[in-house]
Amino acid sequence: MKLSKTLVAAGLVIACTGYLALAQTPLDQWLIKRAASEPMVQSIKGAEIQPAAPLSVASAASQAKNALENALAAMIQTNRADKTIDKQGGKQVVTNQTSMLVLVNKKRELPADYVPSDLTVPDVPFTFKEDHPKKRLRKPAARALERLFAAAEMDGIELKAVSGYRSYATQKAIFERNVEQKGEKEANRTSARPGQSEHQTGLAMDVSSRSVGYGLVSSYGETKEGKWLRKHAPEYGFIIRYEQGMEKKTGYDYEPWHLRFVGIDAAKRIAEKSFILESFLAG
Repeated sequence: MKLSKTLVAAGLVIACTGYLALAQTPLDQWLIKRAASEPMVQSIKGAEIQPAAPLSVASAASQAKNALENALAAMIQTNRADKTIDKQGGKQVVTNQTSMLVLVNKKRELPADYVPSDLTVPDVPFTFKEDHPKKRLRKPAARALERLFAAAEMDGIELKAVSGYRSYATQKAIFERNVEQKGEKEANRTSARPGQSEHQTGLAMDVSSRSVGYGLVSSYGETKEGKWLRKHAPEYGFIIRYEQGMEKKTGYDYEPWHLRFVGIDAAKRIAEKSFILESFLAG
C-alpha cells in the first residue's frame, strides 16, 4: 500500500495534536508545526509544492514518529529550566507560567498575581459537594482528568478528586497555618510556600479513594488504586509528581496522590525514563 505526501501530512497534523495542546505561546506552536511539516515537503517553488514520490506505510509511520520526537524535543528546549526563569527581588520567578510544562518548586516560583485564565470544574466525583475554587483545573487538565477517571471506572477503580487549584493567597494561609501547628522546618518539608505550589498552576489535582478513607497518605501508593494510577496516569497526560526516593531533588516528600498534567507525550516519556519533571526539563 502506498500513501501520498498529502495523506502523510494530514496524518502528521493529527498525530501532533497532543503537542499542540501543550503549546501555550506562538513560539511553541511555530516550533511544533515546523517540526511536523519538515518531513512532508520535498521542494517548494513560489507557492506551488512540487509532487513527491509515494511513501510506504512503514516510511510514513517512521516520518510521523520522527516528527513527534522533534516536536517533543522542541517543547523541552522551549521550556528548559534554565531558559524560563527571571530573578525578581531575590526570588527566582518562572517566565512560562502558562505552559503545560512549567516547572514550579522551592527554587522556582510563580508570580504572586498569576491566575490561570481557563480554570474550569472537571466532571468527576469529588470528596465534597460544595462549590469551591479547589475543584478547578485548567481546561486541558480538566478534560484529561475526566478521561482518566472514566478509564479507572471501567477497570473497577474508584477515584475521587480532593484538591486542585489554589490561589497564592490560599497557599499563603495554608503554609502559615502549618508553621503554627508544626513549626517552619516541618511545614517547609510537607507543604509549599506561597508561589511554590503546583496547585497555583491549575495543572495539579490531589486524588484519593475509599481504601484510605479519602486521605492523602503515602500508603495510597500501595493500594490497587494507587498502583493503577501509576500505571495508567501517563496515558492521559499525568505524572506522579513527587516520587519516592526523589525528595532531595523535588524538595517534597513522596506524594502518590498528587497528579500533575504535562500532556500525554511528555508524561509517557517521563514514565518510560523514570524521570522527574526537574530532570526532564534539565536540557
